[in-house]
Formats: sequence, structure tokens, C-alpha cells
Amino acid sequence: MDYALIQLQVEHGIATITFNRPEKRNAMSDALRTEFIHALERVAGDKGIRALVLTGAGKGFCAGGDIAGMERRMNAPAGEIAFNGWHRQQRVHHTQALLHTMPKPVIAAVNGAASGLGADTALACDFIIASEWASFSWSYIHRGIIPDGGGMYFLPRRVGLPKAKELIFTGRKVDADEALALGIVDRKTTADRLVAEAQAWACELSKGSATALALSKTILNQTFELPAQQVFAQGSQAQGICYTSSEHRESVQAFLAKTNANTKE
Repeated sequence: MDYALIQLQVEHGIATITFNRPEKRNAMSDALRTEFIHALERVAGDKGIRALVLTGAGKGFCAGGDIAGMERRMNAPAGEIAFNGWHRQQRVHHTQALLHTMPKPVIAAVNGAASGLGADTALACDFIIASEWASFSWSYIHRGIIPDGGGMYFLPRRVGLPKAKELIFTGRKVDADEALALGIVDRKTTADRLVAEAQAWACELSKGSATALALSKTILNQTFELPAQQVFAQGSQAQGICYTSSEHRESVQAFLAKTNANTKE
């Protein structure tokens, strides 16, 4: 696929996806979502890519859902609005699931406003680094709708239930400093260093075994929902896979070779 509304770059095993609708503050149109899904599937399936950084071009990270698309949905025949909305929700949830379950580290590098679906998209990533110009708002309430990109799942896990309710009920803007204090953001840096620091962090996170990392992430994503016994059970199965991985074998052999060499000395 030739991309027009995103950019995908891969360097030293780190993929960077950039939303590229700066004139619309990178609002998520249907066309942008189609390209985004394709890129996410490509990154997930490429074993040469070890981590992903997600950012936005221009002054915004992602302004949320495209208002023009909302207008088209409202102007559809009354008998089609509900099904059209359901179909859109399937694509939204598929996109967010691709981010959340990506079998490698994903970092959102939030360069500006992340509003509505944009804020949810940042939360669907494993980590968030923000510039001083970043802001977050779960502004759905201002459009008479609810967070549909995972915000009602991800936000309470970062800030706690009462604070998540306050941010969703008011739709107010949270600047970078407050976001860092609340735990919405994991790191803060300057705008000119944002992407470079995100890529360096991605490189650091992805140095270990890709097999162990993917399996660990899959289990960790479920730990708030599963009882301890199920986490242990999944861990046992994952460890069995790790025992057969080339990374484990090579690591053990390298350690033993070093130990034997030291013993001979």
C-alpha cells in the first residue's frame, strides 16, 4: 500500500508511524484508519522490526474522530445510521486492539494535542512520552458520546477510577505536567528531542528476547482481569515456549562458554 495519510519509517529495527494530516491536527478519518491498520499489521508481522514509535506531524498528535465523518454518519438514512455506526466501531476496536496487542513494545510520542480518540490511541500504546506542548482530553462528552477507543478501559488503569471518571465526565484538557503527575504520561521531554528519545527508548526496551517479550506482554495485558492461578498457568505455557527458543539456547550457551573459559583461566 502507498501511504498518503501516514508515514512509516524503519531504522535499526525501530518502526516509526507518523500520522500525516497536519492541516486537520491528524484527525482520524476512515482513510487514515485504513492506512494505519495496514501499517500496524505490517509492523506486527515483520520479525525485523523490534519496536514501534507512534507520533503525529505538525502541531497535534491526533485530534480524535474526523468531524466530517461524523456529519456523513448523521446524514445517512435513518435506517442505516445504527449499522453504519456499528461497522465503524468494529474498525475502531480492531485498530486499538492491534496497538494494544502488538507483540513488541509500542511508545506513543505525543507532540501536541491528543483529544478524544487521539487520547485513547496514546493510551493503547505500552508507554507514553510527551513534549512540553502535549495535552490530553477525553472530550467525547462535548460531542454527546462516550469514549470508544479504549479510554474507559485504559484510563482507570493509569489514573484510578475516580480520576478517570472526572476526566471523562468533564472532558477537560490535561497539560503535559499534570499528565506526568497523574501517570497518564511516563516521560516528558522537549519537542525537538521527542521522537529521538522515543526511538532510543524503544531500542532499549527491545534489546532482549523477542519471544520472551511478546509472551510477557500478552500475559501482562491480562493480569488485572485474571486470577493468579490463570496468570501462573499462562506463564507456565509461555515458559515452555521460551525453553525452545533460539534466544534462550544462545544465551545459555554463551553464559556456559564464558563460565568455562573463566574456570580454565
